[in-house]
Amino acid sequence: MVECKLYVEGGGNSKSLIVECRMGFRAFLEKTGLRGAMPRTVPCGSRNEAYNKFCTTVGQGQKAFLLVDSELPVDASHEKGQPKDWQPWEHLRRGDGWTKPKSSSDIDCHLMVQVMESWFLADKETLSAFFGQGFRMSALPSQNAVETVGKEEVFRGLKQASQKCKTKTPYEKGLHAFKILALIDSQKICNASPWAKRFIDTLLERSQ
Repeated sequence: MVECKLYVEGGGNSKSLIVECRMGFRAFLEKTGLRGAMPRTVPCGSRNEAYNKFCTTVGQGQKAFLLVDSELPVDASHEKGQPKDWQPWEHLRRGDGWTKPKSSSDIDCHLMVQVMESWFLADKETLSAFFGQGFRMSALPSQNAVETVGKEEVFRGLKQASQKCKTKTPYEKGLHAFKILALIDSQKICNASPWAKRFIDTLLERSQ
């Protein structure tokens, strides 16, 4: 099978963080059943860099996926019909001014709604085990529909919940995000986040 690249927002410019990002996504995706047909994760730092690298790759006729934060709620008009028919490119056109590459389609584009850390809220037990003694689960946003929780509320909740932990510092994206990603339950994420399920279902279908 031809290698497929997955361009993701995040990872920064630190070599160690790039490695951690790759390992985090690999561990997360392996739990979904993806193994032999695993896409090669390409950490890109900024969302603009992820978009630009994706555009270059598909413009050369190669297969690739793009995975970025939605940053904002996705309008219901972009979620009509079956998940494969949803319109992430229209959301990104309005929010970022991005144009869908001619050689791409909506099923190649995927959103973490509203940010990657939104996924963590679907597996609070793993968060608690990761941070250990002093973690306050009650400080996390209580909504079961994690995609409805605003970006700032997600980060504020993670920070407050981990503020008094005994063995770890309060949540920091660069320090903790990809370690947690490697541990969370992918099934819980898919159950709580329709956009995450769309992403996983697309990769699983490709692997068949």
